[in-house]
Amino acid sequence: MMAQKNTDSYVFTSESVTEGHPDKVCDQISDAILDAILTKEAELEAEGYIAPSGEPASAKNARSACEVLVTTGLVVLAGEVRTQAYVDFEAVVRKVIAEIGYVDPELGFDAKSCGIINAIHEQSVDIAQGVDESFEVQHDKGCDDPYELIGAGDQGMMFGYACSETPTLMPLPIFLAHRLAERLTEVRKDGTLAYLRPDGKTQVSVRYEGGKPASVEKVLISTQHEADIDLEGQLKPELIEAVIRPVFKQWGVDWDERGVYTNPTGRFVIGGPTADAGLTGRKIIVDTYGGAGRHGGGCFSGKDATKVDRGAAYAARWVAKNVVAAGLAERCEVQVAYGIGMAEPLSLLVETFGTSVVAPSDIVNAVRAVFDLRPGAILDALDLRRPIFRKTAAYGHFGRELPEFTWEKTDRIDALKAALR
Repeated sequence: MMAQKNTDSYVFTSESVTEGHPDKVCDQISDAILDAILTKEAELEAEGYIAPSGEPASAKNARSACEVLVTTGLVVLAGEVRTQAYVDFEAVVRKVIAEIGYVDPELGFDAKSCGIINAIHEQSVDIAQGVDESFEVQHDKGCDDPYELIGAGDQGMMFGYACSETPTLMPLPIFLAHRLAERLTEVRKDGTLAYLRPDGKTQVSVRYEGGKPASVEKVLISTQHEADIDLEGQLKPELIEAVIRPVFKQWGVDWDERGVYTNPTGRFVIGGPTADAGLTGRKIIVDTYGGAGRHGGGCFSGKDATKVDRGAAYAARWVAKNVVAAGLAERCEVQVAYGIGMAEPLSLLVETFGTSVVAPSDIVNAVRAVFDLRPGAILDALDLRRPIFRKTAAYGHFGRELPEFTWEKTDRIDALKAALR
């Protein structure tokens, strides 16, 4: 098939938030707790620890579904975990908050003085049984495939997306919004703009011509700051020079200063959890594709990767990115669906939006041949039992080609091409 061209002119917008945004504070705490559990379990496993129940410690057996709420002076932890290790949740919480930059009691929320309510409890055995022994194994005791053993930690559908708009195969609006948010935090922490405070948001509007990004039309940055800052004479020009210009220069982006807006409501001194309560999992579009790709509805943070909300969403991005990287399509969206406790996916859909260079049905067959999307296989292929998850909890789970982000690898290009032949 020839790639279908979109000749319309339109503007698409995506947003990001900094690590000090209340919802992102929650995501980072949730994932830091998961990382702590995985780390402690691995340490106990290395020591050969056996629990009184007779169960050995192992990161493979650890489970987490941790939720966090933050508000003025308070952190509430909830959810369920399974671990043989002792984790000092309070110490984890205070460390994360301090590293983000909430260390001043005058902000109404700080690492040393905030109250912490811990309501985390043990994972339900009813949920655990389907992950420990899948539906397939329970109904076929002779099964010896190790990847049939682990069932999905929940039901649902997950999406992955990739496109050829940026070097990391992400949509340009969300990619730039994340880079601006990262830079906003960088200049706060390194002292370039020392009057900034942790909370902030970025938003980028990109004009498309013929389905391709043509220029950045609007940029919005709202950032918390100290009280005595001149918003027009200081904040705006310094954000342009220290944040926007370096990012857009690095990525070769065409933009116009006349389309820049900073703190349009004016003063932004009261921020963070004092101004707005935060919750885990409330920034799922920021976490994924900025609205350019569909979303199944489940969040990632706080969940170990047996929860397919996370593990399968990472795998779907891995599949979509390899399809685009292989030159099989300019855009690719992958949907995979699961039943709780079941190893085999219930459905697989590959959508290329008319941009594929081969028949879409052939791409689906190649994906099925190359990628094993059972939860156990995903855990092994992407090495998702490591304590790497707090790093994912701000500035996007996708489009960051870091060593820990194994789902960003384009390591199945040759296999996909071979399958098509």
